[in-house]
This record gives sequence, structure tokens and C-alpha cells, in this order.
Amino acid sequence: MASSPSDTGAYHWRRGPIIEHAIHLAGDPAQPRFCYVGTAAGDSLNGTAGFYRAFAGSEVRASHLELFSMPNVPDVRAHLLAQDVIWVGGGSVANLLAVWRVHGLDEVLRECWEAGVVLGGVSAGSICWYAGGPTDSYGRDLRVSPPALGFLPYGNGVHYDSEAQRRPLLHALVGAGELPTSHATDDGVGLVYEGTELVEAVADRPGVAAYVVERQADGSVTETRVEPRVLT
Repeated sequence: MASSPSDTGAYHWRRGPIIEHAIHLAGDPAQPRFCYVGTAAGDSLNGTAGFYRAFAGSEVRASHLELFSMPNVPDVRAHLLAQDVIWVGGGSVANLLAVWRVHGLDEVLRECWEAGVVLGGVSAGSICWYAGGPTDSYGRDLRVSPPALGFLPYGNGVHYDSEAQRRPLLHALVGAGELPTSHATDDGVGLVYEGTELVEAVADRPGVAAYVVERQADGSVTETRVEPRVLT
């Protein structure tokens, strides 16, 4: 489950409708195991603390995985495979991908995905599951990300309604063949997949949408709006 954040980002956590839906997709276990991965923000202490505050006093068995300066759990693979939901925070997707590959998380997360663990995240934590997408990892002028994990064989555009460079760059990348058909989201919208099939878009408020951006045979690019189901 991939999304653009509204008020749930790297540092400000809220147990909102999209987080609840991720738990629902995991089968609504009585005590869901929910792991936050904050690599993209350098394992910020503020981000981790915000995550634990959001679940304090609840039935959720919250945990986190940090990689700076060393893994905080003795067996990363076993810890991640034991989760119901793995949620990746925002930040630098370029840095996230580099660090994950050094630690072999690309292979571990594929194993989690194939085992049925719900994978999700916001911003960089959304782009990472796709072929790639526009990113500000390199500075204020957006560029295409390094090749991402590619579990989902699409490009990904986040912050589609809130950052002006995102839409035109995604169109340009798809039109040039640098990204495949791409799925994009306004802030507050999540995309739900079964395997690699897009099942639906969901949102934490009305008035926002998802989009499918495709290159046509003549080289033009089309954008199709996908209306999300608003979660309550």
C-alpha cells in the first residue's frame, strides 16, 4: 500500500484512516505487529518517537527498524518477516535505496512481500516499491530516482497536488520512456495492490485523487484520474 502523506510524514505521526486501512489489509489481527522503517530520514529520533506516540496505549505491537549506525535488532530478516505491516517513512529515496541494498533489505523485503506482509509507506516510502519516480533527493530541482525495488512495475508520482514540479516531470519521464506507465497520488491518497494489480485508490479526505500516466503509441502522454474511496 503506497501513499502520499497528508499529516502523516517522517516526523508527524497520526493513526489516521490510511494507517488503519493498512492494518485492515493485514487481516485486522487482535494485536497487529506494525514496524516503522525510517531509513529515508536517516533514522531520525523525532520520527521514531512520533511513531511510538501514535500507537501508545493501543493494541498495536509497535516496533521500528533502524540501520544507523547499526541495525537495532539482532536478526533483521526474522524481525521483518514477523510483522503484519511494514511502513516506510519519507525522506531521501536515493539514500534509502543505497542503504537498503548495502544491508540486503531489497531481498528481505521481497521475501516479506511474497510472504504476505503488508508493505506501505509515504513519499520516499511509496516510491521505493516501484520502478522509480520524481524525487528531491538531489536538491530542489527534481530528478528521476535511482532504480527502486521494482516490486510494482510502474513509475510512482507522490505529492502530485502539492509540489509543482512533480506532475510535469512525471509526464516527461513517461513520455521519454525513462519510466513505465506510472501511478500518482495527491497528498492523502493511497494505492492498494494485490500482487502487482492495482485494486483501488483510497483517501483520508474528499477532493483528492490518484492518476494513471501512460505513454501512447504516438509518443504523447495521457493522464487518467482515478477517484478514490474515502475512508471513514
